[in-house]
Amino acid sequence: MKSILIVEDEPDIQELLCAYLRDAGYKTAVAGDGVIALTLFQSEPFDLILLDIMLPKIDGFGVCELIRQRSQVPILMLTALDGESEQLRGFGLDIDDYVVKPFSMPVLLEKIRVILRRSAGTEEESCLCYRDLVIRPDAREVELEGRRLELTAREFELLYTFLSAPGRVFTREMLLAKLWGYDFYGDERVVDSHIKNLRHKLNRDYIETVRGVGYRAAKETR
Repeated sequence: MKSILIVEDEPDIQELLCAYLRDAGYKTAVAGDGVIALTLFQSEPFDLILLDIMLPKIDGFGVCELIRQRSQVPILMLTALDGESEQLRGFGLDIDDYVVKPFSMPVLLEKIRVILRRSAGTEEESCLCYRDLVIRPDAREVELEGRRLELTAREFELLYTFLSAPGRVFTREMLLAKLWGYDFYGDERVVDSHIKNLRHKLNRDYIETVRGVGYRAAKETR
């Protein structure tokens, strides 16, 4: 049974999320402020975190930043803040998705299912090698020159998409449809933000910008 930490200070929303998630077969824990959230996170493992931004004591951005210092657990921000700057800031902190209140519970459950599936990976895929990179899709692991890289689920999917088809150009629209899903209505710059973070972690020019079109991995492999 997958375990989800709900970080939300509104009791009505807490109850709603707990009821739906438990009915869907998930184990849940609830934190009403940022301090409790970090305490629970340190005390037991979770498969996913639903994280509000406007929280007492420590806000959601602060909670996310502290968690990311030690873990790549999937984080889905669930908040009333619908501004572009808040969304870009969240993705800049390596969150996996951003959902604005009010939200559709069936759509939220589907997003959770997709994130958890991507995080778990599949056992049927083999290793993929590209220059100094080794990607193990079954374990969701990436090694650069023998050193393991800590990537978010979304960063992993982006990297695997590019390296599975070196030389192929992917537009932002293609990447949004493939990785974020048909129901994503956010800004295309979300893709740019994730690729910027991925490039920083790789510290290599493996992902090329095709000006005016999109992105690709160079054809050269080994």
